[in-house]
Amino acid sequence: MIVGCVKEIKKYEFRVGVTPSAANEYVRNGHKVLIETGAGLGSGFKDEAYSNLGCEIIKDAATVWSKSDMIIKVKEPLVSEFHLLKENQILYTYLHLASNKPLYDELKRKNVTSIAYETIELNHTLPCLEPMSMVAGRLSILEAAKFSQSFYGGNGVLLSGLPGTPKAKITIIGAGTVGQNACKIAIGIGADVTVIDLDVKRLSQLEDLYSSKVKTLYSNEENLKKSIIDSDIVIGAVLLPGDKTPKLIKDEYLDSMKPGAVIVDVAIDQGGISNHSKVTYHDDPIYKVKDVLFYGVANMPGAVPKTSSIALSNVTLKYGLEIANKGIEKALENPVILTGLNTKDGLGTYPALIHLFGA
Repeated sequence: MIVGCVKEIKKYEFRVGVTPSAANEYVRNGHKVLIETGAGLGSGFKDEAYSNLGCEIIKDAATVWSKSDMIIKVKEPLVSEFHLLKENQILYTYLHLASNKPLYDELKRKNVTSIAYETIELNHTLPCLEPMSMVAGRLSILEAAKFSQSFYGGNGVLLSGLPGTPKAKITIIGAGTVGQNACKIAIGIGADVTVIDLDVKRLSQLEDLYSSKVKTLYSNEENLKKSIIDSDIVIGAVLLPGDKTPKLIKDEYLDSMKPGAVIVDVAIDQGGISNHSKVTYHDDPIYKVKDVLFYGVANMPGAVPKTSSIALSNVTLKYGLEIANKGIEKALENPVILTGLNTKDGLGTYPALIHLFGA
């Protein structure tokens, strides 16, 4: 199979879909690997690192798209890339189609077989999403700490506090991978941390791990409202695989929140946790709604691309190789890969997307 990797063109996205070590595995398995010039530079990988392993370096993205049977990326194709999608091509990347109907429609129109990292499911986990969720969860607290500073319009509270002063109150909505990693960093900093989730088992695990250092609450409207209003920082860490994020931060809560409170919306890829959620970028990540700061960067791991690219390749390589080695029809006999299938033969295939947009 001819496997292609193009340079990411999303604003401030420095990750790469195929690292040199991953490319080497495709070559060792008899596949031809095409790498667009400079695709790995943002993550610290020079073209020579690929060419020395037997990859072919291609000067332009259009050629990579046109010659490849399977394109491996990090982020979804942008509108400016739609014309490059090829009939019956395999696209293996993050897609987040629940918040991107135009791409969903284009993938169907072009008969693209799309495999989305974020919906691949193994034993009730999302193995290809997990490492990026870990990165985003950890970064969410660091970014919140930064934008809590008065210089940025925050309320000027040091997350850890000092002897004789209050600690910052942080509410984490969602106790999945993002929430657990946000919790880990927040507790390490020394903040006053509350985690809210519907899954009592997850909350119990956090209490077992952190004891009195974390407060846990069952997710209902009363607990959400009280905790959000009382917080200096709110982390939106809810994920419904392949579906839109529920709007758990109600508009009316904003009126009662502390001036300068920060909401870090890690759920922004799937539409965000508030009606006011919108995508922002690393160069201008925050915006104000009433007196509350929103942070809506949709590719947070792109800020630490070397770590993120390596971690991503570590988990996506296994399924990518299976697709390349077996071909897509045989590979889809693996029920794990099948869960990643979002479009095929001109139709939507993932239940949550069919529910949202139709097949």
